[in-house]
Amino acid sequence: MVAAKKTKKTHESINNRLALVMKSGKYTLGYKTVLKTIRNSKGKLILIANNCPPLRKSEIEYYAMLAKTGVHHYNGSESQFNLFPLSISSVFYNF
Repeated sequence: MVAAKKTKKTHESINNRLALVMKSGKYTLGYKTVLKTIRNSKGKLILIANNCPPLRKSEIEYYAMLAKTGVHHYNGSESQFNLFPLSISSVFYNF
């Protein structure tokens, strides 16, 4: 029971922080732009939805590991992002 409450709180806090990022405008959407931001070491966090194709997911995780960028796997599909219409996004904002 406690674990379910904790995951709900973390899910809500991630959504609240994403809303702040959307207001600030410091984000990119899409596979190609995320790869560019990783290569340029500009991104702080990479968000990946559950329905992202496995090959793309592993490639982005590999590039993020090389660039020492954080990766967060969002527990939901791209339609549940509510803020992002794509399955991959890069955030420039420091949480």
